[in-house]
Amino acid sequence: MAGEDMTRKWFSMVVVCAVTRLFLAGQSFAADEIKVGIMVPTTGVEAAFGKDMENAILLAVSEINAKGGILGRNVITTSSDEACDPQQASSAASKLVSEDVVAVVGGYCSPATAPTLKIYGDAGVPIVIPAANSTTLITANPGNGFQIINTGFDQVITAVNLFKEKKIRKLAIIHQKDSYSTELAVLTEKKWKAMGLEVVAVEVANKGEQNHAALVARLKSKAPDAVFWTAYYDDGPLVIKQLRQGGFNKLIAVGDGSNSPKLMENAGKAAEGVYCFSKPMIEYLPGAKAFVESYRKKFNQEPGPYSALSYDAMNLLSDAITRAGVTDKAAIAKALKETKEFKGIAGPISFKSDNTLARSNFVVLIAKGNNWTLYK
Repeated sequence: MAGEDMTRKWFSMVVVCAVTRLFLAGQSFAADEIKVGIMVPTTGVEAAFGKDMENAILLAVSEINAKGGILGRNVITTSSDEACDPQQASSAASKLVSEDVVAVVGGYCSPATAPTLKIYGDAGVPIVIPAANSTTLITANPGNGFQIINTGFDQVITAVNLFKEKKIRKLAIIHQKDSYSTELAVLTEKKWKAMGLEVVAVEVANKGEQNHAALVARLKSKAPDAVFWTAYYDDGPLVIKQLRQGGFNKLIAVGDGSNSPKLMENAGKAAEGVYCFSKPMIEYLPGAKAFVESYRKKFNQEPGPYSALSYDAMNLLSDAITRAGVTDKAAIAKALKETKEFKGIAGPISFKSDNTLARSNFVVLIAKGNNWTLYK
């Protein structure tokens, strides 16, 4: 019996030691990794844009790890679907917080991103935002969000400068009542009137509406020098076609939600000469050549409109963690806020006191021969 007791004790000690070694190995393995959350739409109508953003972030992570990681540790990611829906995005943010990510890269739709900022803020998790650019995010931000895409304020300045150059005095604006297009319309109207110029009409085109004859007639009666479509590319082509068919042959401009090639595909010849105020596009970024080649090689497709900013967002986060010297969330947020002229492929990144981009990276495009080209 004594021998059996000794055997049992010996066996128990071996098991305890083995379990302890496995636990410590697991702890050591976890300590060798830095977990970053990715929040983009991977379902719904904007899923293609979300996947493009995720691809660009993963490309940046693979390059970072190939160079030794961050602080000598490998970067791993976990993705969560914001679906361009506030409720779904809130669940996505809560999921990432529960997974104890050190920071998040993402945020595509502004209405979906806004409620996540408090969730991340309460948990002390910093988020670098490459796409959502509503000014409402500024007031929703408790200090942990960092937008590396310019807000509507900067887009309005870009728009107004073009209208002034083209000697526009009477402006008509069309939006679709959603938060993005309404905000851009309101900001433009306010800025234009503050300059002592006239907004002759602010109209609403309902989503999915096919016949805009009444809208066109009202606009023609107001005789604007230019029409500014502040909404997205899916309904914009029909409005543009019917404006042209109705005899409006003056300047038409669209916001950055309409910078897709699909606007020209669907509007046809009516899109020729239309101006677009756009975030940085891969085609016009001198430093993007290597990124484009790497993206094509890794994913066998062309990078999309938010890929450069998403790639920059992950690399900025890597730089901030390196400068912080630790993976403490508060230290990372502090390092992000102190960023000075970080060299991204979409341009240098510094932040204003409200954590928005210090320098505008909006450009003006013009539709020529079924393609967007840089206006100047």
